[in-house]
Amino acid sequence: MLASNRCCCGANPSFISVDEKPSYLTRWWRERVIGLIVAQFTQGVTPRKIALTIALGLALGVFPILGATTVLCGVAGVSLKLNQPVIQFVNWAVTSLQLALIIAFVRIGEWITSAQRVSFSVPELIKKFHESPAAFFREFGITGLHGILAWTLIAPGLIAIAYLALVPPLTRLWRIKIATAPPANAD
Repeated sequence: MLASNRCCCGANPSFISVDEKPSYLTRWWRERVIGLIVAQFTQGVTPRKIALTIALGLALGVFPILGATTVLCGVAGVSLKLNQPVIQFVNWAVTSLQLALIIAFVRIGEWITSAQRVSFSVPELIKKFHESPAAFFREFGITGLHGILAWTLIAPGLIAIAYLALVPPLTRLWRIKIATAPPANAD
């Protein structure tokens, strides 16, 4: 923990048990992730709203078009009045998963549409895009649409599963935070 026993966002996650010498990863998780969520509770955000924010950040973060996820998360966050730092953090955190799922989404989309399988790799796609964006879109535009089709069918289920899985632990965390919060001043 930081010297003042507060995390990076000013929250005081003192209800979280602290090891004698937690590892760097444990400290980072507590300060940056748990601390960010706890800070949202102190601002009046409900566990359900945080769960929705994380679930949407996860689903939008694996959208199979590189470069589109930040805008999608931003639009969803503004439209639904979600916390931008949380949704963008989740978006950033799932970038590796997005890269891994691009090919899976494309293959599922090809299967759904009975399209001929296109041979490609993500590094090859990035290289071709940088060489000539116009040629890239001519060559891989339909392939991108296959990925978007599969993502569109899978994303609602992913959002539902993530949301339902996150509400109970976030509610427990919220109750702990409420129980350990100092009493409000009666002034």
